[in-house]
Amino acid sequence: MSETARTALPDPRRWKALAFISIAQLMVVLDATIVNIALPSAQHDLGISDANKQWVITAYALAFGGLLLFGGRIADKWGRKRAFVTGLTGFALASAIGGFAGNEAMLLSSRAAQGAFGALLAPSALSLLATTFTDAKERAKAFGIFGAIAGGGGAVGLLLGGVLTEYLNWRWTFFANIPFAVIAALGAYFVIREPEGGRNRNPLDIPGVLLSTLGLVSLVYGFTRAETAGWSAASTIGLFVASGVLLATFAIVESRVRTPLLPMRVVTDRNRGGAYLSLGLAIIGMFGVFLFLTYYLQVVQGYSAIRTGLGFLPMVAAFVVGSTQIGARLVNRLPARALMAPGFAVAGIAMLLLTRLEVGSSYPGVILPGLVLLGLGMGTAFMPAMSLATTGVQPRDAGVASAMVNTSQQVGGAIGTALLNTIAASATTTYLAGHAAGAGGAKLLQAQGLVHGYTHAIWWAVGIEAIAALIALTFINSGRPGTVKVASSDDADAESASSSEQDSVPVVLH
Repeated sequence: MSETARTALPDPRRWKALAFISIAQLMVVLDATIVNIALPSAQHDLGISDANKQWVITAYALAFGGLLLFGGRIADKWGRKRAFVTGLTGFALASAIGGFAGNEAMLLSSRAAQGAFGALLAPSALSLLATTFTDAKERAKAFGIFGAIAGGGGAVGLLLGGVLTEYLNWRWTFFANIPFAVIAALGAYFVIREPEGGRNRNPLDIPGVLLSTLGLVSLVYGFTRAETAGWSAASTIGLFVASGVLLATFAIVESRVRTPLLPMRVVTDRNRGGAYLSLGLAIIGMFGVFLFLTYYLQVVQGYSAIRTGLGFLPMVAAFVVGSTQIGARLVNRLPARALMAPGFAVAGIAMLLLTRLEVGSSYPGVILPGLVLLGLGMGTAFMPAMSLATTGVQPRDAGVASAMVNTSQQVGGAIGTALLNTIAASATTTYLAGHAAGAGGAKLLQAQGLVHGYTHAIWWAVGIEAIAALIALTFINSGRPGTVKVASSDDADAESASSSEQDSVPVVLH
């Protein structure tokens, strides 16, 4: 039996593998929001200053965003199973250190370590999924489940973070990661099978690693600085300029070196490039709205952290329905853009509804319909977007292609948080300057100013979702997954010319 035929056989334990991959993904997504809820308590206990508290979030974001491409290529080189288990083990240890942290330095170091191991874990999880499920129908179902967790887990993190912080203490938001990691690592070790012929044994592209890491760190930190220091601050501008130079140099280097960290064929493919770009833009809008609704419910409406988390659960349920019942069922019947473009458009309509927010808006009348539509739209679009972004890549590039999905989400989240928060703050300031306190007093005026800022920024999010839908409609031209050739012979020829390694036989993913 040929190598290609052997690797085409389905893994009999693939559905068990999906369960453990999904547990790991849930842990990573939960961690993105669960710590936010615990931050005020951790700041008080450890004596962290207001100026430094942002580093609890920023240290994680910089390490995670900056090392994603490196982590993806390490997964390709080591093997995805080994990278997956290593990432889980390291994430669990870093979480334990964070939970036992006795001072600020220990907590920040643990957050940076979580980000670094997360950058190894996230792309290896997605690439394992991409290389394990090669049948079109099964792949759709698997990506539907994975997409539902990737998109909806953040809201669950708010609820879990609120419960743990209120009924135990903030340290349990770190300890909660450990059982997830242990179960997923043990399950992966015994159940997951590394696909044959999928290793990339080429030498590591060290210049590419350095340039991409520094460029992405500068980009993510630039948006973080913009939120705190302002867009016109010298530090903000300097970081953006440095990022532009570093990433441009990275692109030049990658197009010339023999064994690039990020082969240009991964991102220059029209369909994958469209998936990365539209998904990143959609995340900008989604993260912004997610942030403003959290503020609105807690600051303006006075919800507790637990009640806020419960308020987001309908969106999670709608996201699961959109991903598993709409996206997964239709992805093999319709072209990807026929799901992605309408999905992003429905998310834009949801945000349009949320521009009607007022200080006294009712949850059932305004917020609930917006959350349900947002979940349905993003869930429907997420599933084909994540599948398309990893379809057609040769197994040895699956890790770095998966890392690009995570990078678009991470950078999109950083941009969404900084850009839309800045727009909202500016609109609030302008509103307060132009209005005097009325019969309700200064407190009501402040609430009105906040809501005005939120809705003003949400209008921007509506426009961003519209652009994401337009890009999905125009860039992506692939047919139904089962009817198109997803890995070209040109790619195989290019690989053969650049490497004499035994594993250079391409395997087509359907």
